[in-house]
Amino acid sequence: MAPRRKREPALPSSLVKKIFSHYAKVPVARDAFKVVEKCVEVYFRQLSNDLEAYTMHARRKTVQEADLELLMRRQGLVTDKMPLHVLIERHLPLEYRKLLIPVAMSGNKVIPHK
Repeated sequence: MAPRRKREPALPSSLVKKIFSHYAKVPVARDAFKVVEKCVEVYFRQLSNDLEAYTMHARRKTVQEADLELLMRRQGLVTDKMPLHVLIERHLPLEYRKLLIPVAMSGNKVIPHK
């Protein structure tokens, strides 16, 4: 009996479909969606490998925001004219933006508290 191959964790198909459908704005054929899922898997594997390399190069054990910003800058997603916080504001729903970007509130309180 051959040993079973360990399966890598994957994003739930429903999540990938929901996100892709949001941006595609058109119906996606079932066979095309399988290709989208494979592309997402490959993309996240490469993203993780690159972030790990940046972290190891900096002699750290934890990925930091600067690593992600460097990666996105090298991919051409973040530029001097398009900083990371603008991408976050443009593409994420409000509940996620609140978690990632401090929001100034009345009374000079900043949320979320650090």
